[in-house]
Amino acid sequence: MTKIPIAEAIDRVVRWLQTHFGESIDAFSDSFGELIRNLESLLALVPWWLLILLFALAAWRVSGWKLALGTVLGLAFIYNLQLWPAFLSTLVLVFISALVSIVIGIPLGIIAGRNYRFHRIISPVLDFMQTMPSFVYLIPALLFLGIGTVPAVFATVIFAMPPAIRFTDLGIRQVPVDLVEVGEAFGSTPGQLLWKIQLPVALPTIMAGINQTIMLSLSMVVIASMIGAGGLGAGVLEAIAQLKIGMGFEYGIAVVIIAIILDRLTQGIGGSLRTGDK
Repeated sequence: MTKIPIAEAIDRVVRWLQTHFGESIDAFSDSFGELIRNLESLLALVPWWLLILLFALAAWRVSGWKLALGTVLGLAFIYNLQLWPAFLSTLVLVFISALVSIVIGIPLGIIAGRNYRFHRIISPVLDFMQTMPSFVYLIPALLFLGIGTVPAVFATVIFAMPPAIRFTDLGIRQVPVDLVEVGEAFGSTPGQLLWKIQLPVALPTIMAGINQTIMLSLSMVVIASMIGAGGLGAGVLEAIAQLKIGMGFEYGIAVVIIAIILDRLTQGIGGSLRTGDK
């Protein structure tokens, strides 16, 4: 049986893209990389205790004193382990990746929620994206953007975007039909229906999607250390390569602490939105 030349076809497409858009991609990569480095430098200027205080205040505001105390202890523990610079790098990468995923994903989810044809088109694409092993996303990022933080962000955005689209789509579709009909009866335009009825009602569901996007961004940023992302993932990779069990445990604990804090913060925001709706 003759093999279908899938690999050869993909290689030809990649070579064509590199030939025709290579310079533009390089220019974008350099500019975006400079932005990431500037954000890391700016965040490094903030005293560690002030950043912990800001996280604690946010935790207290959305979930109460228990999460605030846990946040202080967790971040202080990371500082004590002398992993603060790696933590800041990881935080910047997660923030940028999640922000880009949300900025792109939520509008696509809104379109899918209001247009059934687009919903049917994008659903199998999202299925494909979510079933693809995370390591596969590193290959095109590495080919087009090289090694460093920019390809790491690119791979992370592709990996983390589907929940933002799916949950926004779901939230819009779960808005009660009678609410939409009431809005239409009062002469609301499609834009007014979206901003004053559909989005407010769907916001708790959208926040659940944002929560998942942030969690996936963190996991992918750690994996992307394989292509030079830096941060805590680089420490995990070094520990694996050199069989340093203790070092790997320290970096792993730091990743878990960040995941718990970000998860509880976004869950707290989503919970407060649900309480406000009631």
